[in-house]
Amino acid sequence: MFTGIVQATCNVVAITKKNGLNTIEIAFPSHLIQGLVTGASVATNGVCLTVTKVADDRVFFDVMEETLNVTNLVNLSVDSPVNIERSLTFGSEIGGHILSGHVHTQALVTEVSHTEQHFNLTLEVAPKWMNYILYKGFVGVNGCSLTVGKVTEHSFKLHLIPETLALTNLSECKQGDRLNIEIDGQTQAIVDTVERVLAKRFALQSN
Repeated sequence: MFTGIVQATCNVVAITKKNGLNTIEIAFPSHLIQGLVTGASVATNGVCLTVTKVADDRVFFDVMEETLNVTNLVNLSVDSPVNIERSLTFGSEIGGHILSGHVHTQALVTEVSHTEQHFNLTLEVAPKWMNYILYKGFVGVNGCSLTVGKVTEHSFKLHLIPETLALTNLSECKQGDRLNIEIDGQTQAIVDTVERVLAKRFALQSN
């Protein structure tokens, strides 16, 4: 489990493409490498990956074909910055919201508004996922726990503070980029339950 509070932006140093998977090598800072062992879970751009090897300051991950098909990890290249968060430990402070590291879909960046006063992103996702994206609700974006701004039928806005821009790769977003999206689990459960109840009630009234 993760909190959506990115701990560092780290660079990809090598990618080895194999049949059905990519092995990604990422350079970690010393404070994040400490205690990291093979088999540990690390959120990489919001995707829960398993550590396959630790060598000095380098951490290795195998990314399966299914993950490459669903997430933006398929677009990584050498020197690409990725958001990193190690898994939540017992007793840790939860500053964001609980994330599983299982990406639901990708969002298309349709607008970047960067002025001296603000840095806003407008993201578009498939209609089925917009049902779960609510004004002032939570959403995981490239592993960042963020509050949703204005919502339209097909898109939503994010208003990013300087701290988020400094610690994550969202500051490098440009129009046309794709970002990993994880829907808040509680929101999804509530929306799905309400829809089922209303559908059942409508069916009974129709009979």
